[in-house]
Amino acid sequence: MATDNPTTNRDNGSVTLQDIAAHAGVSRSTVSLVLRESPLVADATRDKVRQAIKTLGYVYNRGAAALRSSRTSTLGVVVYDIANPFFGAMVAGIDAALHREGYVSFLANSEDSTERQQRFLERMREHRVDGILLCPAEATDPGLVDTLAEWGMPCIQVLRHVGQAPFDYAGTDFRLGVRQAIDHLVALGHQRIAFLGGHAEHSATRERWQGYRESLERHGLSYQRLLRATVTRRDGFALIQQLMAETPPPSAVVCHNDLVAFGAILGLKRMGLEPGTDCSVIGTDDVEEAELGDPALTSVATHPYAIGEEAARLALRRIDDPDGAREQVVLSPRLQVRQSCGTKSPRTSRLTSTTQGSPA
Repeated sequence: MATDNPTTNRDNGSVTLQDIAAHAGVSRSTVSLVLRESPLVADATRDKVRQAIKTLGYVYNRGAAALRSSRTSTLGVVVYDIANPFFGAMVAGIDAALHREGYVSFLANSEDSTERQQRFLERMREHRVDGILLCPAEATDPGLVDTLAEWGMPCIQVLRHVGQAPFDYAGTDFRLGVRQAIDHLVALGHQRIAFLGGHAEHSATRERWQGYRESLERHGLSYQRLLRATVTRRDGFALIQQLMAETPPPSAVVCHNDLVAFGAILGLKRMGLEPGTDCSVIGTDDVEEAELGDPALTSVATHPYAIGEEAARLALRRIDDPDGAREQVVLSPRLQVRQSCGTKSPRTSRLTSTTQGSPA
């Protein structure tokens, strides 16, 4: 049977941009813009072109297109803990900013392993991504940023940073966030404030610990308990029980992130203590779950979605201007006060009598 459109009889591989343009009633250049996901094409026109592509069975060879141009409209994103809800929000911010510019991202999870990180970066180089958004794994060699530059791959460091300035970076002021938390606790009457979680092998932990020590000194507080650990619920659960069995126990804890804080709240409940009354708990990041907890978690909002947006914008600016001045975008945190830190410091007598017989 004859057909009104001879291109439908062709092999899919022989369908041309001109065929698609004729089918959609647009110019060949418009088809090209749609294939490159340009924001310059109106939605109605874009829909017509995509329908023509589907009808004709055209498959866009993005690899061949990349060989004809200097860009692939892709970015690599390497984080170290994809299970942490903070990174879900951050990646959503990245994708929102990239989508507006016709870019897409490739996401990889290093699990804080430099070997996995290196393997991902090499694969992304093979796929010719235009740039990298990198949350450096612990113990990352500072020379990695120079290596990426030698590859011709712009790198924006996110949350953590390695190497000597100047470098492109997007993050939050972790020192200020800890100071905000401790200032609030001191105003409530707390004098024994511990810090839970983190390792010193990367900048984000060092900055938190620096803020903790500086704040204690500024307020003239002699009690200092800083417990190193990885940053999971399980660690918060174990560390708080260890602390509350000490004499004297802390009256409040500031946690490396919200996951540690959630674990600390569970640990207090396991010991028969009331979070926010017997020991105040403050987290960091203010993930969505913080507001929904029991009790609701006081947390330092570090704005992961906005960090993702800023990191993506930095990457796009660096791609357009490889030799421009390096930029650092550091957002100001904000303490969100909720029930987990109560309204005053807890009663020492109750804590002492309760924790003497509690498990470590």
